[in-house]
Amino acid sequence: MMSPGPEAAQAGAVDRLACVLADGMGGHAGGAIASRMVCETFLDAVGKADGRSPERLQTALDAANAAISEHVAGNPALRGMGSTLIGVLFGPEGAEWVSVGDSPLYLYRNGEIALLNEDHSLAPALDQLAAEGRLSAAEARSDPRRHLLRSAVTGEELDLVDLSRQPLPLHAGDCVVLASDGIQTLDTEEIARIIGAYLDDGPDAVAEALVRTVLEARDSHQDNITVLAVVPIEQASQA
Repeated sequence: MMSPGPEAAQAGAVDRLACVLADGMGGHAGGAIASRMVCETFLDAVGKADGRSPERLQTALDAANAAISEHVAGNPALRGMGSTLIGVLFGPEGAEWVSVGDSPLYLYRNGEIALLNEDHSLAPALDQLAAEGRLSAAEARSDPRRHLLRSAVTGEELDLVDLSRQPLPLHAGDCVVLASDGIQTLDTEEIARIIGAYLDDGPDAVAEALVRTVLEARDSHQDNITVLAVVPIEQASQA
């Protein structure tokens, strides 16, 4: 993990697991406060919430957003702080999630990797312009607006929220990865290769290998990197 910035946490019973990752913004102090507050509030709220998983996830997101609003109201100097958020509930039915911002949620399966959640940065819009021929691919990749967020947990109304509506069944050999956007230093093929190489060693080994590879790239524009990996119980003794 590179600091300041992302936080990650997990909690749960034997057959249930709640994970959350938050990548803070708003300067050194503001970003660290926001990401920690989002993680702590989300886990507390999702554990207390009633109803089906989508309602619980939405309730926990709303609680985290309200916590940021209240903190900023009492500390005006922190106005502008906020965070991305990925919250995932794992259970016998599979994985369900809520996300805001550009922190990616990946599923690794059978040597391939897929992005599960929406990207709320400007990157998809720029890539679409490139696909339409209105920008070159190189211009889209290097555009300084690429990482600007269209939605984040800032205490204001949430413009975009990605909420899964049904569980995603998981199987032995799968790996779910929550990450801050710093992981995008690696292309998806490299992420898949690393997960496949370390999966038999467990989720901690997968997360550590991904972070290590990002840091070894020594990208001068490297963003903060935090990774949380989860595998089905049949594949490892811990998640």
